[in-house]
Amino acid sequence: MKTNIAVAAAIASVMTLGAIDAAEAADKKKEKCYGVSPAGQNDCANLAGTHSCAGQSTVDNDIGEWRLVPAGTCKDLGGYSRKEAKEMWKKMKKDKNS
Repeated sequence: MKTNIAVAAAIASVMTLGAIDAAEAADKKKEKCYGVSPAGQNDCANLAGTHSCAGQSTVDNDIGEWRLVPAGTCKDLGGYSRKEAKEMWKKMKKDKNS
């Protein structure tokens, strides 16, 4: 009987630690980072408006596709903010139509 109580207490402790780790991970800030998504691994809609769902990008590192990354790491990954990506995308579209 005492063994069952000890095992239950150990399991409860492990589960509590797991819940704390998950809560801490959820608290970490994230930011949208454009131009760093491998094909099929974007997080949501693109700048061009050609799709509105995650996982629908067709080109690696498309400037119009984004994914969430830990805050402050986008530049380190070679990515762009929404404003920067939108300006680049507009310029590329303009150049293509010229």
